[in-house]
Amino acid sequence: MQSPKRDYYFATSLSDINREDWNACLNSDHPFTQYEFLSALEKSKSAHSNTGWQPHHYVEYNDKKKIKAICPLYIKNHSFGEYIFDQSWADAYHKHGLNYYPKLQSSIPFTPVTGEKILINKLIKDQDKKKSQVLQNIIEEVKKINVSSLHFNFISTPKAWIKDHNLMIREGIQFHWKNNNYKSFEEFLQTLSSRKRKQIKKERQCIENNNLNVRIFQGDQIKEEHMSFFYECYLDTTNKKWGSTYLNRDFFFDILKFFNDKIVLILAYQNNRKIASAINFISKTHLYGRLWGAKYEIPYLHFELCYYQAIEYAINNNILIVEAGAQGEHKLQRGYMPEKTWSAHWIKNQEFSKAIEKFLNDETKIINKYKKNLEEFAPYKN
Repeated sequence: MQSPKRDYYFATSLSDINREDWNACLNSDHPFTQYEFLSALEKSKSAHSNTGWQPHHYVEYNDKKKIKAICPLYIKNHSFGEYIFDQSWADAYHKHGLNYYPKLQSSIPFTPVTGEKILINKLIKDQDKKKSQVLQNIIEEVKKINVSSLHFNFISTPKAWIKDHNLMIREGIQFHWKNNNYKSFEEFLQTLSSRKRKQIKKERQCIENNNLNVRIFQGDQIKEEHMSFFYECYLDTTNKKWGSTYLNRDFFFDILKFFNDKIVLILAYQNNRKIASAINFISKTHLYGRLWGAKYEIPYLHFELCYYQAIEYAINNNILIVEAGAQGEHKLQRGYMPEKTWSAHWIKNQEFSKAIEKFLNDETKIINKYKKNLEEFAPYKN
C-alpha cells in the first residue's frame, strides 16, 4: 500500500505496474530492463518468492500518477543467479552469529549484463539528481526492513554511485568482442596473430566435418518447435554441469510470445535434424549471448554457435559489441577481450562495512593485475 506521506512505494509484483509506464522510464532499448523480460521472469515464477527472488521494486509516481522513476529490486535469501559472488561475506556473517540473508538486490535475475538499474522517466530534466534521490530512498528502505545490505549488480557508471551515498564498488571481469567496422569474418580474422587465426579456422571446420548446417531465426521466424528444442538443450546443459535450472519452460514461451523481436536464436542441424541451439538477445548496439545446449557432443560446436556465429552476426548487422556472458578465459583466444564490470554495495552493519571495504580494495588490485596479465595474451596482432 502506498504511503500518503511519500510519492514512492515498493511493489511486490510487476503485475501491479503498468507496462507502458515502466517502459517509459527506459532510455535505451536494452532488452533486460524492459517490462516484458522482467514480467516473464515473474509470471513463470522463475523470479519469485519460492525461488528466493521476492520482488520489491521501487516505483515513484508524479502528481498525475505517472511513473517517474523505477528500480528493479528483489529481497533474496541466497546468492544464486547473480554472478557477483558474495558467499564469503555471508559465511563471515554466519561465523559472527549474524544473518547476511535476506538482502536487498538490484539485478536482472540470472543475467550478468551491465545496464542501468535506477531508471528515470525521460521527461525528468535533472536525471542525475533524481537518481541520487531514488538511491537515498532505497537506502532508507534498507534501514527500515529486515535485510542486511543493498546490492546493485552490473552497473554502468561506478563513479556516480559512490559520490553521495558511500556505496562501495566491486570490480569484476567479463570478455566482450568489439566490432571495428569489420566487413566480414575473414577481415576480423586478419587482425589476429597467425596462430590464433589458424586455430579458429580449424575449429570452424566442425561445421563441414560433421555435415552441419547453421540457421539463424529472429522475431516471427522463431516458432514454438524451435523454442521447445532450445529448452531441451538448455535442460541438457544444466543437467550435465550439475547446475540449476533457474529458468523454466513458461519463461521461454512467454518471451517467445511477447518479446521475440529481441531474440536471436541460433540452431545447428545435421541432416535436417536439430542437434544444438544458442539463444541471444539483441539491442541496437549489443548482442548478448546467454544460453546454449547440444544433444550430441561435437568438438568445437560450442565455440561455433556461441562465439563465432555471434561475431559473424554482429558484423553482418553492424552490432558494435558482443557480450558472451560471465567469466571464461577461453574466450580471450577467440577475440573476446577482458572488460571491467562493476557492482555497488551498501552494508548496514558498520563493522562489516569496513571489513568488506578493505576486502574490496585488496580485490581491486588483484583484478587490475589480472586484467593486465590477460591483455598480454591478446590474440590480436601488435
